[in-house]
Amino acid sequence: MDGDVTVHLPHALTDAAERIAREGGTTLDQFVATAVAEKLSAMKSGAFLAERGGRADLAAFDRFMNRPDGLPPAPEDRWPD
Repeated sequence: MDGDVTVHLPHALTDAAERIAREGGTTLDQFVATAVAEKLSAMKSGAFLAERGGRADLAAFDRFMNRPDGLPPAPEDRWPD
């Protein structure tokens, strides 16, 4: 791929994106590139966290959290009742 991509968007979406880009002092191309990068980052982050979560050892976590020499959570770290 040569880096140039043509994307067809509904007029209302294009108009809104152009307005937001202009208000942000950028071009529509830069705005769209940033939006795509943000979406890819979010999707990759979700996949990464899901993969890491799948490798979690919950029994080891429970042992660590319930160790006899551990301290209780600070008041600001407690879940609300």
